[in-house]
Amino acid sequence: MNEFLNGRLSMKTSSNLPHNTYHPQEKLQGSVERVTFHSESSGFCVLRVKVKGQRELITVIGSVASVTPGEYIDCLGCWVNDRQHGQQFKSVSIKIVPPTTLEGIEKYLGSGMIKGIGPHFARKLVKAFGVDVFDVIECTPDRLMALPGIGRKRLARVTNAWAEQKVIREIMVFLQSHGVGTSRSVRIYKTYGEQAIEKVREDPYRLALDIHGIGFKIADTLAQKLGIAPDSLMRAQAGVRHVLQEWSNEGHCAAVRDILRDMSVKLLDIPAPVIEEGITAELVAGNLTAETIDQQESIFLTPLYRAEIGCANHLLRLNQGQPLWGTIDAHKAIPWVEEQTGLTLSASQRAAIELMLRHKVTVITGGPGVGKTTLVNSILKILKAKHIHIALCAPTGRAAKRLSESTGLEAKTVHRLLEFDPAIFSFKHNEECPLESTRKHFSDSAL
Repeated sequence: MNEFLNGRLSMKTSSNLPHNTYHPQEKLQGSVERVTFHSESSGFCVLRVKVKGQRELITVIGSVASVTPGEYIDCLGCWVNDRQHGQQFKSVSIKIVPPTTLEGIEKYLGSGMIKGIGPHFARKLVKAFGVDVFDVIECTPDRLMALPGIGRKRLARVTNAWAEQKVIREIMVFLQSHGVGTSRSVRIYKTYGEQAIEKVREDPYRLALDIHGIGFKIADTLAQKLGIAPDSLMRAQAGVRHVLQEWSNEGHCAAVRDILRDMSVKLLDIPAPVIEEGITAELVAGNLTAETIDQQESIFLTPLYRAEIGCANHLLRLNQGQPLWGTIDAHKAIPWVEEQTGLTLSASQRAAIELMLRHKVTVITGGPGVGKTTLVNSILKILKAKHIHIALCAPTGRAAKRLSESTGLEAKTVHRLLEFDPAIFSFKHNEECPLESTRKHFSDSAL
């Protein structure tokens, strides 16, 4: 608790089928007859596809940046039997090929994907230029002016939309040819737009910073395929961030610089001077933050550093003022609660109870079996004797249930206690509308 009050914190995917069911991957090819659903943000799509040899249309699900009826798709995936929608082809990769038949070309152009071209004008284009219509739009667009009903403005809309679709396809082909999956390729395109290829070539490791779901290992594999040297400064910078992220997964907010360097050298197989240069470069870029702790330079991931400082500052703010229950004599309360529970508290538990009775906020940490539950039950019993209204909460339903079982009192999730309202995507109780001031709130963050 003292560390908190000094402004520091302690340093320290669904299927309807059984998980063991094996689905061999297959290839599926066909023309898109209908786009049932397509999310522009994630790329997820549900397609109805005409496949040679199949009487009925096939449902294909997967991810793709852009898809239009009339296009030809080449998929890699497996067959699944959805409980609600029946048999589907679940693709892990979808490659889109422009249509080659006149019927497909007309459907493709008339789908609305190309601004300025509707079904009627698509029919005119195919009749006038046949299978060469794509080349005409791309290479000699002025030839379209010979058709009735098209002027300069409409021509500009058509050529601009065509160029945009071409860029999307080039980006997807580039990423997929370097081993990036379809859904990740979509996220990369949505983040970087037309500059995706340039940005990825320039620094593939930036994907780990910018794209949700892409970490160092995926970016590192892509970098190797792009010819980035394994001992490059670029890789050292990204690798240091990765090492700190792995370190934080073990409960640490920061690492002493020497320890970080040694761990990075071992994991990345990069010389120590390059790692040191990488750490310095990341500090300058603001991705890492340094702070002296116990006379040693410690390195934080900047978002984690800000979160830690923010938590400490909020705890300091909440701890200001006197406790709601007033003054309770710990020297009388502790023997009383020992008599009530039949338990003898340790010296550290007694000290913790004294601390809790003097402060509005207390943070209790410790591993399993060190006496946290006994401590919490003791303080709850003391406060109940003083007729204090108590509210218990935990971050998850499972943790709330365990808290309720260990205390014998009702416990809620944090969301339920603060009354989360999905209509406004916010809590009903906040800094402007706090919970009842007569209540003492306990939160169990153990999972």
